[in-house]
Amino acid sequence: MRRLLPLLLLLLGPALPAAAAPTPASDAFPYTLQTDTLPNGLTVVRVPYPSRGIIAYVTVVRVGSRNEVEPGRTGFAHFFEHMMFKGTKTHPEGERERILGNFGYDDNAFTTDDITLYYSYGPTAGLPQLIEIEADRFRNLEYSEPSFQTEALAVLGEYHKNAAAPFLKMEEELNAAAFTRHTYQHTTMGFYKDIQAMPQAYAYSRTFFERWYTPDNTLLFIIGDFDDAQVMEQVRQHYGPWNRKAAQVTVPAEPPQQGARTAHIDWPQPTQPRLVIAWRTPGAGTSPEDAAIQTLLVDYLAGPTSPAYKRLVLDKQLVESIGSDYAEHRDPHLFTLTATLKDERHRAAVRKTLLQEVSRLAAGRVDAARLKAIQDHARYGALMALETPRDVGIQLGWYAGVTGSPDGFQRHLQSLPRVTPAQLSDFTKRYLTANKFILLSLTPKTDAQGGTK
Repeated sequence: MRRLLPLLLLLLGPALPAAAAPTPASDAFPYTLQTDTLPNGLTVVRVPYPSRGIIAYVTVVRVGSRNEVEPGRTGFAHFFEHMMFKGTKTHPEGERERILGNFGYDDNAFTTDDITLYYSYGPTAGLPQLIEIEADRFRNLEYSEPSFQTEALAVLGEYHKNAAAPFLKMEEELNAAAFTRHTYQHTTMGFYKDIQAMPQAYAYSRTFFERWYTPDNTLLFIIGDFDDAQVMEQVRQHYGPWNRKAAQVTVPAEPPQQGARTAHIDWPQPTQPRLVIAWRTPGAGTSPEDAAIQTLLVDYLAGPTSPAYKRLVLDKQLVESIGSDYAEHRDPHLFTLTATLKDERHRAAVRKTLLQEVSRLAAGRVDAARLKAIQDHARYGALMALETPRDVGIQLGWYAGVTGSPDGFQRHLQSLPRVTPAQLSDFTKRYLTANKFILLSLTPKTDAQGGTK
């Protein structure tokens, strides 16, 4: 039985703690954040945005594959994203979609290693109904065992679909090589054997919901054209009785890496050869400065103005593309350099070129003018991408989920122009070392003539 606040508190309206001072608009982020925390721990952030009758409604739960510490129970954060659309006693399965569809809402979700994010995007006119419906499902989700088992098979099908391309297998092999203890060892989808076993885990799934879908583990962002006082009254009314507490688990710390590591994939189908060089680097959850440095490193080492790009893509044309799969994480994760080769014969030359650029940077050979241009492009590019309330909400939600702070995105934008050439070089020298990289190669099946296509 879920615990409810005393009826008197509901009738009088629970008193909120003193509201946090608004985070004002600035050159780094042009919108004001008004943040309050309900007595149950739910963080509610409102962002006025000149969208003329349109709002974005973003709910971030700080649960991802990182939280999956129990053996045999990987992939549940992603799986539970599916289950959150199964309805409640008040709004049975399908009713939520019908109501929101009548208003014209765009509605979706995604899961990462660290967070699960839900968003709805549509007219302000439907906001009162949206608040009630969303609060209901986060408090009172209901689903039957047969429904659970059907969705578990759908997730297995999703895995098979993703496994038809090389990227999932590459991520699995890279994670396995990089992490021996930390839960980042498995992908967001989870280990295959655990996905196969999910239909038998109905009881565990209910426990997962109670442990992680809690107000103190959730941030709510409302962006757009709305009346703030009315919105907060409705939020207090519908979310106030939500009264669970998040579980506390110990995520195993990854021990220091000793020596270089390698992993290889023989891909059974024709495709382009792939190369990944990865290093374990600090997470964004504890250091926004380190996250900003890694964001800039992506373009500095492999972007279109980099010497590696000029040599490998434009001049010698040894690769289809180079880049990075770097993304912010709560805990130390990976900085990568990636290359899609045109021919397997070029693998050694491509690897040498990429590592040479890393070595030059570690030695202090920094092009300060190019770094400044990359910083400006990164900051202005991020701001130019905030074209709709949904864009703003997803960016705010992503960084808040990773960092645990509602203003995580603003702090990231503020950090980008502060990175100095010396910091970029020092970070590279400290973390992107030749004796501690992880080298992943993928070699495709060749056709009868020896080609890869």
